[in-house]
Amino acid sequence: MSKLVSTITFSKKRENLLLFLIDGPKTLEDIRSSLNVTSSGMIPQIRKLEEQNLVQREGKKYLLTDTGMIIAEMFNSFIKTIDIIEKYEDFWAFHDVNAIPFHLLKRLYELGDCRLVESKISDIYEPHKEFMKYIAGAKKFMGIAPIFHQLYPQLFMQLAESGADVSIILTKDIYEKTVKGHADMIEKFISFENAQLFVSNYDIRLASAVTDSFFSISFFFKNNGYDSQSELVSSENTAIKWGEELCDYFIKKSNKIKSV
Repeated sequence: MSKLVSTITFSKKRENLLLFLIDGPKTLEDIRSSLNVTSSGMIPQIRKLEEQNLVQREGKKYLLTDTGMIIAEMFNSFIKTIDIIEKYEDFWAFHDVNAIPFHLLKRLYELGDCRLVESKISDIYEPHKEFMKYIAGAKKFMGIAPIFHQLYPQLFMQLAESGADVSIILTKDIYEKTVKGHADMIEKFISFENAQLFVSNYDIRLASAVTDSFFSISFFFKNNGYDSQSELVSSENTAIKWGEELCDYFIKKSNKIKSV
């Protein structure tokens, strides 16, 4: 193990200080009160970080060097990713997450303080309640739908009629199933300037919804069945942006429907 790695990871105090200084320069008093440490316990740790050119002192304040900022930001992302996976370890273990493009999978930490919402078995044929709650009144909606639900066509139509910007991405199978029962509604939907419908060129093994204030994502199990009972949700801005990028990624790999 390199000396730099051991300097960071062999001391919780040094870890905490690096992450604390991401927000900007801090005095020793700031460090003591925020990290609940003593001067005698912390100064030797600061010296070790200074020796590795991760922290420097300017006047009465300590701050990250340019190298320290790079290391701290990457370490912070790593810690947040571990936290998300450990928080819902079984969820990640039993679901197929390969549909997430790698550049977004590497930024899983941007989901932030996400929550796992689980529905009862009796609600298996109902849309996720969290999804329904946040979609009402949305000014913007982007959705990926690899499954069909009878309520979805009417729901998306109502969003378009309300003036919300709506972009829906369907798999080919779901599009064909929707056309069979709701061709007129689809034709009306795509006639709105604020509504777009896309059909993916390949099967998408996740479902997602993004509004201006909400993000959700759910997956298929590794045994191929879709999990209609659990979804990860977040209202953090970073998660919403992450979800928008996810939808944009699949839009680029889809065909826009201009007529049924």
